[in-house]
Amino acid sequence: MLVAVVGGNLQGVEATYLAKKAGWEVILIDRKSVVPASGLCDRFIRLDVTGGENLSTNLGDVDLIIPALENQSALSALDQWTREKGIAFAFDPKAYLISSSKAKSNRLFGHIGVPIPLPWPECGYPVVAKPSFGSGSREVMIFHDAGSIQPDIIKAPDEWVLQEYVQGESYSLEVIGRPGRYTPLQVTDLAMDSGFDCKRVIAPTDLPETLVSEFERISVSIAEELKLKGLMDIEIVLHNNTLKVLEIDARLPSQTPTVVYWSTGLNMLEVLAALFLDGVEKKLSNSAPPKGAVYEHIRVSSNSLEVAGEHIMSGADALCLCHDFFGADEAITNYTPGRAEWVATLIFADATRETALEKRHRMISDLQNRFKLNNLTPEDPL
Repeated sequence: MLVAVVGGNLQGVEATYLAKKAGWEVILIDRKSVVPASGLCDRFIRLDVTGGENLSTNLGDVDLIIPALENQSALSALDQWTREKGIAFAFDPKAYLISSSKAKSNRLFGHIGVPIPLPWPECGYPVVAKPSFGSGSREVMIFHDAGSIQPDIIKAPDEWVLQEYVQGESYSLEVIGRPGRYTPLQVTDLAMDSGFDCKRVIAPTDLPETLVSEFERISVSIAEELKLKGLMDIEIVLHNNTLKVLEIDARLPSQTPTVVYWSTGLNMLEVLAALFLDGVEKKLSNSAPPKGAVYEHIRVSSNSLEVAGEHIMSGADALCLCHDFFGADEAITNYTPGRAEWVATLIFADATRETALEKRHRMISDLQNRFKLNNLTPEDPL
């Protein structure tokens, strides 16, 4: 099967990686000449899809288009063009229009009674301010008293979300399907860096089974309210033994799908393709217990090693897939022998969560010794 991934940054890395695991031929499209995912695809085309005139020339033969970007103009152009040409587009624009706005998402949560952090000024301090649009941790700020809140944020309630700052362990879950037929996938555990960017994902989860069931129920209720067709990621925090939804993203996310793939063998892109190409839900039953999987990002520079959020990967040049990378099962990296500064997404798998983590610890220690790296991020090890 020939698929086109549009967007070559972090979501593009995820989509291209999983598409190649599915055995598909991958064309990668991006308007920039150098993007991280360009080293993982079969063919890279520099193209601005908002122009439209070259889409048929470059994408006319593809079976499926997978968007991996947030640019609304590009998404709208792809949606219109795929409808005109009858090409499958693995995307739900109506659901994404809500999920891409934290303000709209919070209104939806309130309508169906989903637990979320209290809005300001109903809550006490500290409070967190997040841009309403955009994913990840970009521009997230913490304010500890009323005098520190920037006036421009208060005056722009549709552009910023102000709510209580809830602390606790973070978890993620994907749900896939169409109205009346949704399947929650695997809960994964998230570890954040000091800037609230995810630096590590672990599976299977350590969340108690009763809370896993509650998370699944919440996720399906959100999908039903959105009338989602496709895939959605939900992030929650466990605060005082209560699950609180932080955000949703109605598209293929980065990081967690790869962990689910290594832990369960389930490739979310294959399920998504079956839904949009054939209109059916792929059978997801798997009686085998999940394996342990660990996925994290490192940056090596100036004789030091840093474990940090995925933002360190977004500015990289073309990344390549390496097998058995200094003890990691796989790495997505720009490392080459002799290179002084490089980044890598490391993937570890083993029989259990605990043994996968042990493998991770050994590899990090060996890497420090091999390259004489002095400093591990102060907040690490685990």
